[in-house]
Amino acid sequence: MSDPKRTTRARQKIQKVFSSIAHDSARKHVSGKAFYVDDLPEPANLLHCYIGTSEFAHARVLSMDLSAVNAYPGVVRTITAADIPGANDISPVHLHDEPVLADKLVQFVGQPLFAVVAHNRSIARQAAQLAVVEYEELPAILDIETALAEKSFVLEPHVLQHGDSQSALSKAPNRLQGEVSIGGQDHFYLEGQISMALPQEDGDILVLTSSQHPSEVQQLVAGSLGKPANAVTVEVRRMGGAFGGKETQAAQWAIIAAVMADATNRPVKLRLDRDDDMRSTGKRHDFLIRYDVGFDAQGLILGIDFMHAVHCGMSADLSGPIADRAMFHSDNAYYLPNVSITSYRCKTNTVSNTAFRGFGGPQGIVGIERVIDAIAHRLGKDPLGIRKVNLYGQGMRNITPYKMMIKDNVLPELITELEASSDYLNRHRDIANFNQNSPVIKKGIALIPTKFGISFTTTFLNQAGALVHVYKDGSVHLNHGGTEMGQGLMIKIAQVVADVFQIDLDQVKITATNTGKVPNTSATAASAGTDMNGMAAKAAARKIKKRLIKFASNQFAVETSGIHFVDNYVQAGENEIGFAKLVEQAWMARISLSATGFYRTPKIHYNPQTSSGRPFLYFAYGAAVSEVEIDCLSGESRITRVDILYDAGQSLNPAIDIGQIEGGFIQGAGWLTSEQVWWDTNGHLRTHAPSTYKIPTCGDIPDIFNVKIWEKGKNREKTIHRSKAVGEPPLMLAISVHSAINQAIAGKLNEKSLPSLNTPATPEAILNCLYR
Repeated sequence: MSDPKRTTRARQKIQKVFSSIAHDSARKHVSGKAFYVDDLPEPANLLHCYIGTSEFAHARVLSMDLSAVNAYPGVVRTITAADIPGANDISPVHLHDEPVLADKLVQFVGQPLFAVVAHNRSIARQAAQLAVVEYEELPAILDIETALAEKSFVLEPHVLQHGDSQSALSKAPNRLQGEVSIGGQDHFYLEGQISMALPQEDGDILVLTSSQHPSEVQQLVAGSLGKPANAVTVEVRRMGGAFGGKETQAAQWAIIAAVMADATNRPVKLRLDRDDDMRSTGKRHDFLIRYDVGFDAQGLILGIDFMHAVHCGMSADLSGPIADRAMFHSDNAYYLPNVSITSYRCKTNTVSNTAFRGFGGPQGIVGIERVIDAIAHRLGKDPLGIRKVNLYGQGMRNITPYKMMIKDNVLPELITELEASSDYLNRHRDIANFNQNSPVIKKGIALIPTKFGISFTTTFLNQAGALVHVYKDGSVHLNHGGTEMGQGLMIKIAQVVADVFQIDLDQVKITATNTGKVPNTSATAASAGTDMNGMAAKAAARKIKKRLIKFASNQFAVETSGIHFVDNYVQAGENEIGFAKLVEQAWMARISLSATGFYRTPKIHYNPQTSSGRPFLYFAYGAAVSEVEIDCLSGESRITRVDILYDAGQSLNPAIDIGQIEGGFIQGAGWLTSEQVWWDTNGHLRTHAPSTYKIPTCGDIPDIFNVKIWEKGKNREKTIHRSKAVGEPPLMLAISVHSAINQAIAGKLNEKSLPSLNTPATPEAILNCLYR
């Protein structure tokens, strides 16, 4: 037994939750020492893989001659669909509607047909160009309108109803119809799709990949190899960005690398270059939204019908839940007493669209915010006033279209605070005066709130696991099912574990996500990564802590209630012992110092047949004021000022959260202003490189960019330390930029109807509205 000392010494300050701490890889990022898959030392005998893809949007494959490819010097092997030993399928929802490699039918330009491995990537790429493929071209559907006309759908249409919209519309004193076309968005992650597969003993495979969903990659790789899941281990240390683009889309490239590695018994790396990545991977869904709204003289919405046409691409991928979430967010922050939403999931001969930050929510919110702006314009009122009139209530007017009661609405108070701190009313008046005297430069301003539901809408995905080891020197090994894509998940979970043990943060070792350590995990998505993995890690750490408390109680003859962990020490009544020393003694006493933790999100349920339930544990709230200028001669726009107030609950790490708010907003602004995804009439993507696809740069950040976490925030649900999600919701706040641009155009036109500005609001789109 150690020689205990009295607790008279001052304790050193340690970093715990609620502290602004730098990202765990921040220094590695800026120094180039952060390892991504392509930075790892290449094993001996590594082969490099390249993909041969379709040249047509829709065609039968009559023949494919790869003899010249195989004969090219340095080529080791080619594979086609016939060479996949197991399932030729990458469908994440078990519809079996998208193959790893196309066989007799291609359904979009850029669809993989075959793969080739060679001694280096250059050889593989050159050899792939020698394939001779004979096609019979078929009619292609390339856009939403054609898909609607042809009734071409990947899934059956779905209707969500609440109240009686038709009756409310027929009785409304005012009525408007309109539509908005919402463009897609490429993820443009800095690190492209990449996987390296390494053969192991007994025919097993280790896959090092850049994926948000290692467990799904494991299952699909195993299925394609015809092996059980326990023969495949998938590891992810970090991704160089993902934004949803590596939730399902990473599996295809991991499968091809693994099949090649299995066939050659050599390690194989597959890395897409930027052009191939953009041609062959899915994007944010573009939407066509039509509305019919009835309202009173105050702008209060009485009834509304929405039609959502969702551009899904050639297969379902995640389009079902994405389209559902768009429907769930068609209300945004507003009470709709009588509403009907019809969603069409359109099948086209383009790459399958997929998850993207917001997961359908942003598109649904764009629709209702356009409605609010149109009502305000028709009534000649400030749109903010119409927004306030229609906000969900507190205790009444608080039932969503999917019949969930909102109990945590803080928007009335939050909006009032932002309206004052941003000086919205004076600025709105000044902008109106400016526009009267400025014929070329016009300004616009908009304040838009967001209410975003947090949880996977597919209920069974709301689960997470974690593994915590405490070594006998007091250091801690942390592993969980979440993946790091730059968002700061790992540092937050480490803070949680350090807080449980009350030890220094540098004592907690962050380790790569690995399916051999924590199995059957869900994707890091839906803004729920910290909520779920934080609770799982906390549960594991508390199991170990409970054992240590019991041990200390016996050692020091103190009730368990008298045992306290504080500042790297454990206090036992009048005695204290260093955490590491107690751990060593517990190990010698044969106390288990390892534990798993598990968490399942409580209270959630949803019935798709009745379109009702509680799909979300809680809502994240925020609001933004954006001010813009447009040049009526060139169509150029510029964001001049942004004020954001965001409810992060009790933020685990304010520095990380503010970074997420800033980054999400700018990414949303890019989607709505400059990032145009464009296919030609033959189905070829023409915006497939930075030269033609314009993401925001540092010059697009507003001169004044005020971002603040709401000081009154506290999650009423028992989330990890009462924090709230920050990954996706801030992106929706950028809808205020698009609304402000439209207000600026309206300031030039002075017409009865609101300008029909679609997204993205490129200079061409702005000019089309000004001079149509």
